[in-house]
Amino acid sequence: MSFIRPELARTFLRWREVLAGLAASVAGLWLAGLGGPAMLVLGGLVTAASLALSVLAWRRMRFRVEVEAPGVVEIDEGRISYFGPLMGGAVDLSELVEIEVIDVAGRRRCWRLRQADAQTLLVPMAAAGAERLYDHFAILPGMDSSALLGALSGNATTARRIWARRGTQRHLLTD
Repeated sequence: MSFIRPELARTFLRWREVLAGLAASVAGLWLAGLGGPAMLVLGGLVTAASLALSVLAWRRMRFRVEVEAPGVVEIDEGRISYFGPLMGGAVDLSELVEIEVIDVAGRRRCWRLRQADAQTLLVPMAAAGAERLYDHFAILPGMDSSALLGALSGNATTARRIWARRGTQRHLLTD
């Protein structure tokens, strides 16, 4: 028997990293308030680091959507794999040349990941494990974080490019 309503438990679970970072920043303020220059510096460092981690956690939290799509996303040693009931495949992060967002069949938002050899992988944003893609996409050279965060909103009936590797030409393929 649970004393917390299920929807409230899901909300806390979604916000857990942000709340932990904020709690750590409160602990840093408490340390700074203990007195003395050493505790003031230590408390300031803990507060600054935990607030920075809270901002990163908030950005990552936006990628945690309810798992509604079939399939599982796995990331292992720079290789993104999607295992779905009807389709799947894998692409290497080092080989990626383009990331796009598209709505498939007008209802399921997907990442379209294209490699240099024109191999393309569609990954539903609502698949299990897809929230971990944020960390890997964020470190790509030239990635615009506002475009990455905006991928979850807006219209994607036509492919919307989020990122393209510099120095590569776009492959014109019919999908």
